[in-house]
Amino acid sequence: MNLLSISNLAKIGREKPLFTGVTFGLQEGEKAALIGRNGCGKSTLLNTIAGLLPPDEGSVVINNEAGISFLPQNPLYKEDDSIRQHIFKSESQKLKVIRQYLEICNNLNEKNQNEYDQILIKMDQQDLWNYESQISSILTTLGITDMSKKMGELSGGMIKKVALAQVLVEDTKLLLLDEPTNHLDISTITWLQNYLATTKRSVLMVTHDRYFLDAVCTNIYELARNKLKLYQGNYSQYLEKKQIEMEIEANAERRIESVLRFEREWLLRGPCARGTKIKARIQRDQQLINREKFQAEKGYTFEVKGKRLGGKVLELKGISKNYAKASHVSQQNYQALENANLSASNQKNQKQIPVIKNFSYVFTKGQKIGIFGDNGSGKSTLLNIITGNLQPDSGSIDLGVNTKFGYYTQNPQFKDTNLTVLEYIKETAEHMKLNQGGNEVSASKFLEEFGFEGKIQYSPLSSLSGGERKRLYLVRLLLENPNFLVLDEPTNDFDIFTMNILEQFLMKYEGCLLLVSHDRYFMDKCVDSLFILEDNGDISGFVGKCSEYLELREEKMREAKLNKGGESLPLAPQSKLSSAPPSNGANNSTSGPVTPPKTEKKKLSFKEQKEFEELDREIPALEEEAKNLESQMSSSDFSIVQKASQRYKEISKLLEEKYQRWEELSEFA
Repeated sequence: MNLLSISNLAKIGREKPLFTGVTFGLQEGEKAALIGRNGCGKSTLLNTIAGLLPPDEGSVVINNEAGISFLPQNPLYKEDDSIRQHIFKSESQKLKVIRQYLEICNNLNEKNQNEYDQILIKMDQQDLWNYESQISSILTTLGITDMSKKMGELSGGMIKKVALAQVLVEDTKLLLLDEPTNHLDISTITWLQNYLATTKRSVLMVTHDRYFLDAVCTNIYELARNKLKLYQGNYSQYLEKKQIEMEIEANAERRIESVLRFEREWLLRGPCARGTKIKARIQRDQQLINREKFQAEKGYTFEVKGKRLGGKVLELKGISKNYAKASHVSQQNYQALENANLSASNQKNQKQIPVIKNFSYVFTKGQKIGIFGDNGSGKSTLLNIITGNLQPDSGSIDLGVNTKFGYYTQNPQFKDTNLTVLEYIKETAEHMKLNQGGNEVSASKFLEEFGFEGKIQYSPLSSLSGGERKRLYLVRLLLENPNFLVLDEPTNDFDIFTMNILEQFLMKYEGCLLLVSHDRYFMDKCVDSLFILEDNGDISGFVGKCSEYLELREEKMREAKLNKGGESLPLAPQSKLSSAPPSNGANNSTSGPVTPPKTEKKKLSFKEQKEFEELDREIPALEEEAKNLESQMSSSDFSIVQKASQRYKEISKLLEEKYQRWEELSEFA
């Protein structure tokens, strides 16, 4: 059953169209992702589909039987609403009955016994017990237990969980999710990944989590050059298809340029345009000259020339930090404690919860450490203590003389949003010194290479999207040339392009790195050991990648279930030693039969000339067919998409072979 049909959708951005001619559909049970660079219009497209923004052109049709639930990138809520009020604010009659049932159960006494009996009858009549059980399971898994808490009291991670719960419990068949993994801990992301992969509901989401994309999605829609294009399969399959597509486009561009070299010479001779064939040839040449030229994806890697680290980098000695129980939910944002103006005597009267307990560690040059823990476990608290933004209750911090922090916070603040992008960067540096040969680049050039091109450099900060602002903040931070990077959720709201650049930088970074991220792929690429934050305030270590630790933890949990009733098995500390035997190596001797030198080829044979002319006719025809198939692959009819996709694969393979042969022959044509 078709749940969503979109036809010729268009939306104009601040300088140009964000997207035009967007046409596609979603079938029941289909899981699709929308990818593209920051600022290309992904969130705008989701908001338009959800009905929060009017389209400039086109239409969105949602099946009446489907219903739609939308999770925006930044959830909206009323601070005075309780969690229960927020989650059950839907107009669904089923949810209203379940909300009444939960409220009565929460305040059950002799006076409301009659109400309790009546609500039980309603639950039975509407067969809601199974639905209520599913809702309770979702809430419990997300750690939502006290439904009476006010939304304004919650941490950023908890607000995201409540907003996610509100979307998941709704009785709808279509989910629109904008960055659903942002601010969630890795354990919750793993659960959500499994939920979405197995649910019968249809999903259209924007996310940069590549493991998540691979596990959940069956289709990838890429928004680029104002157009939407479908790639069937998960993210890994998208990358393979994208690579082949780019090679085909690059080969086609080379072939056209080769043809135009001859045609330009012919045009410069001023041919008489009287004959029909001559006119057609001139018209074709003009079309080729004025075509939209192929642009390869811009990749950029850089190394900043950071300040040299000394012998002593950073030493933590017996660090401890406790929070009053009432403030524990907001410990991720430590300013909440300061704003609460809790005196020391008041905190002593409340139950203290250890967040960090007697932690000591000596950092050395080049270490790259990730911090693993659930929301509220104290990850941000640890970073704030290390960087001097929060004082520990006990213990000491000994900072090296040459150690210079670069601290990327979860929610960077911009004092003056009227500044332009270029002005904001120039406040830090006019030029940047690269590590490669000591070369310098201007701030403007550096911004271009990081995706801020053209007019956007002169746009005010207030006009940037959330992802663009965070990317700009990161650029400015790296321009300061720190030698100890502390990154707290740097990947939130970043597109995959930006994350690839950041990964390449961090992999080559020679200073120290301390990283908090919910993105498992990003953690695997950038760090080689972990700090594990336990529930009781202990911090243990794990040598290895994040995915390896998760596998170990799952294995231990399975063992614990098998040995139920026995002692719990430790998850950390653990170490991983690699003891692979050295390779004997291959024989590099060049002895063997010697191939006689070939006679140099100077021109094509008669047969090869005919083959070359035939390729000149076949390749354009296949390219034209491929373009027609691309438009068919955006159809809402699944059977049409399936046939077009199969033929597109065949043509892609054919073109690859013919391009290669054409290039071989063109050298002698």
